[in-house]
Amino acid sequence: MTDDSFDSEAYVDELRAKRREKDDFFDTHPQSPIPPAERDAFDGLDYFDPDPEYRVSATVETHADPEPVVMDTSAGREVRYLRVATFHFELRGTDLELGAYQQEHEDTPTLFVPFRDKTTGQQTYDGGRYMELTPDVPLDELDDIVVDFNIAYNPFCAFTETFDCPLPPEENWLPVVVPAGEKKYESH
Repeated sequence: MTDDSFDSEAYVDELRAKRREKDDFFDTHPQSPIPPAERDAFDGLDYFDPDPEYRVSATVETHADPEPVVMDTSAGREVRYLRVATFHFELRGTDLELGAYQQEHEDTPTLFVPFRDKTTGQQTYDGGRYMELTPDVPLDELDDIVVDFNIAYNPFCAFTETFDCPLPPEENWLPVVVPAGEKKYESH
């Protein structure tokens, strides 16, 4: 699907600005997941170059009676989420789908989209990456949504074992390479 109003140059500039903001937060904020002993050497996260090709339009299949999904966590626990929607999209000629989740008893419009792809454990964090998408309209009114892998980020447990993070369920393991978003964090 082509969007003639999409300005890829402005998009890349905005994405780079958001990345600089995040790097500044990680470098200076007391709640940064970067361990304090590593902050002096921290000079920003590693990212794949912004690529509008990895910003795709997905059709949304909403689930009126969301199915519970148990996700393992990085600390060996289990957490329950509800699969509230499934996104169907094409990426580089391959038809794919991703589940979108919300925690049980959580009333937020934000959709949690954890995933793994063929970069996981190599160029990207071993536990997978996350996207959070907040639609402009209620989920049951949503026909399609932009899934932007350029905003894919590492969970806080990628930086320190202090955090316990949900791991993407097998249904969200993509059988393709997605060289977009944050790369694996290497402490210095």
